Amino acid sequence: MSYAQKVIEDLKQRYAHETVFLQAVQEVLSTLQPALDKDAKYEKNKILERIVEPERIISFRVEWVDDKGEIQINRGYRVQYNSAIGPYKGGLRFHPSVNLGVLKFLGFEQIFKNSLTGLAIGGAKGGSDFDPKGKSENEVMRFCQAFMTELYRHIGATIDVPAGDIGVGGREVGYMYGMYKRLTKSYEGVLTGKNLLFGGSLARTEATGYGAVYFAQNMLEDRGETLEGKKCAVSGAGNVATYCCEKLYHVGATPVTVSDSRGMIHDDKGINVEVLKQVKEVERASLTRYAELVPGATYTPVSAYPQGRNAVWSVPCFAAFPCATQNELNLADAETLLKNGCKCVSEGANMPSTLDATNAFLKAGVAYGPAKAANAGGVATSQLEMQQNAGMQSWTFETVDGKLKDIMGNIFRNASETAKEFGQPGNLVLGANIAGFRKVADAMIAQGVL
Repeated sequence: MSYAQKVIEDLKQRYAHETVFLQAVQEVLSTLQPALDKDAKYEKNKILERIVEPERIISFRVEWVDDKGEIQINRGYRVQYNSAIGPYKGGLRFHPSVNLGVLKFLGFEQIFKNSLTGLAIGGAKGGSDFDPKGKSENEVMRFCQAFMTELYRHIGATIDVPAGDIGVGGREVGYMYGMYKRLTKSYEGVLTGKNLLFGGSLARTEATGYGAVYFAQNMLEDRGETLEGKKCAVSGAGNVATYCCEKLYHVGATPVTVSDSRGMIHDDKGINVEVLKQVKEVERASLTRYAELVPGATYTPVSAYPQGRNAVWSVPCFAAFPCATQNELNLADAETLLKNGCKCVSEGANMPSTLDATNAFLKAGVAYGPAKAANAGGVATSQLEMQQNAGMQSWTFETVDGKLKDIMGNIFRNASETAKEFGQPGNLVLGANIAGFRKVADAMIAQGVL
């Protein structure tokens, strides 16, 4: 049994209930063996056993009072996974599905994603099982303030810099930052994704969606292809999906789908991004509202499609951009995409494809950008926000967007060259995993056993 497989089997015994965490570990470790075989120092220093365990897990209760005067209790977490190459960096997720296994998966992925950016940031993730949907502004504010009342003890501008994720946008970041500032009496860049009025960065909202498109462009240019004139399927309807659609228009492509937890919009003429922003960012409504506002758009509820399948991936497209959530694209979905002629998949969400789907894309030889590479634009721009905060500066949108485009190009080249180094050209899963791993692992070895 290989070194990597031994570690995977041990984790299966100890964390059998943390299925998405085990999936993330298997996806990474199963591709690292060529690098482990090439250099014995990683096994000698037991890097795999060390890197799969977080440096620190913080869990706490969050007590707050709703608009009816009822006391509510939620669970809060921060998984500080690895700080070998920089302060902990990773988002906060507020969603009923949040538990320790989900956050360990996200934090583990974040280590390698952050490493690939080339910036000085370690990996972390956090959040709560609180659901902002259906809550009043005051309830969201009170929860965020209560959450930060505990979290502030464990973060700082050079210690741990959280950002947003699912359920945590500019509103939530603002409420948490206000409480952090009051508790610490410090005006510093301890959260990213802030409002432009108090240290936020232009292009941060757009960054993950834009970055997924930039990465797709790099993959396709390497193959002599382009997105121009092509139809694209996009899942999700949050920031990532919205600005993925926007950037697709910028490069001459046409996004024809978006989705939320209740259903999907298909508009063959192209998604109206301004209407999508109105529905999701202003009205915070279901996509049924989009169908009401845009003649010709069709709405398909989740209940109308076979269980375990995502209607988005049934729409013929040249390129697919999964921008919703983990495991939203399974083997059956992948086979449908491939059958319909899909030539490119660039992941905007975290681990949106199952292992079987990933293997199907690799076997088919399509341009496949795994999440830790293709969706790194968000965290990269968060680090650019940290740089601006540290220098008390504010860069133009064009400056930040230009840096983002360069970073995504560098990530592609690093992953592509590493894949070639290990005899698997075009396998950006292997290339991204090994490239991200080696930088962190070498830093861990250089810093000794801590």
